[in-house]
Amino acid sequence: MQFKAEHISFRYTDKSPLILEDVSLTIEAGERVGIVGPSGCGKSTFAKIMAGYQKPVKGQILIDDVPMERKVFCPVQMIYQHPELAVNPRWKMKKTLNECFEPDEYLLEQMGIEKAWLNRWPSELSGGELQRFCIARILAPQTKLLICDEITTMLDVITQAQIWKMLLEIADERKMSMAIITHNQALAEKVCTRIVRISD
Repeated sequence: MQFKAEHISFRYTDKSPLILEDVSLTIEAGERVGIVGPSGCGKSTFAKIMAGYQKPVKGQILIDDVPMERKVFCPVQMIYQHPELAVNPRWKMKKTLNECFEPDEYLLEQMGIEKAWLNRWPSELSGGELQRFCIARILAPQTKLLICDEITTMLDVITQAQIWKMLLEIADERKMSMAIITHNQALAEKVCTRIVRISD
């Protein structure tokens, strides 16, 4: 699958300054592209536009040269920085995990998710454990591009390394593309096949 963001511009109101101006990016199948820049430069906004959760004021998102839609399961999926805000606190983890599709035991094992966690509430899990669920629940066979927005910034160093190792192995196995949004140049250099920079 080829992904294109073409000539993306964005501002919050008609009178506010542009946060993004004429930004274009193409991601080919299997690429891991790092999107690097300082805080406040519009990286997370660009990630939401790429995922189809925010509409640009100009430009378009294309999948294989066709405008992207989110009406059915979209091949572009996004993982957020704060997993505790991405899950329903009133749902046990099994319901959260199976919201879009039912991951098999092989995937749960790959992601290091223990069966005992399925019957817990989100508040009973650590940030790293919650993030594993947030990743696993969107790794349906139809997922072709994974947008990772500072997904391990809030986690300890050991958990960060574990999650990236698992995620990169799955991406390589599936030939899945990734867009990795980060302010961490060292991380981008380690996990990405190509790096682009957004300046403020």
